Amino acid sequence: MAHSPEIRDRVRRLYVFERLGLEMAALQCGVSMSTAGRWKREAQDAGDDWDKLRAANILAGGGIENVARAALTGFMTQYQATMDTLNSNAEIQAETKVKMLASLADSFNKTVSASRRVLPETSQLATAMEVVQALAVFIRENYPQHAAAFVEILEPFGNTLAKNYG
Repeated sequence: MAHSPEIRDRVRRLYVFERLGLEMAALQCGVSMSTAGRWKREAQDAGDDWDKLRAANILAGGGIENVARAALTGFMTQYQATMDTLNSNAEIQAETKVKMLASLADSFNKTVSASRRVLPETSQLATAMEVVQALAVFIRENYPQHAAAFVEILEPFGNTLAKNYG
């Protein structure tokens, strides 16, 4: 299925400037994750690195607080991706999983502790993010027919979280 350049631009805008994850941006625009990923790779090959633009946009927002938030957000994204991999990959031996989980837990504690010094709301924000992520997984696994409605609600709810915690 061919998509218009406007759809590609909207995915890019949501990812770079609205800081949605690529999966959420793709879902909001009605394209598959593989299509969005292909667009991102093609853009990078052409010199349009969405990740660099996203990082620059975050940093341009100003202040150490934004840098700390960006670092924490980046870590939480990687944390969730690692947890998803550990949970879904049955080929990883139990001993290796335990070591990886211990390392991940240590990294999480250090990251949250460090960001707490700069961002007092970090603890509350981390908890709120965990709850939203758990809800997203719950909906995806148990009520996939409601995923689009969840994404539609998530963006304005993100504004509420930002107002309350950041």
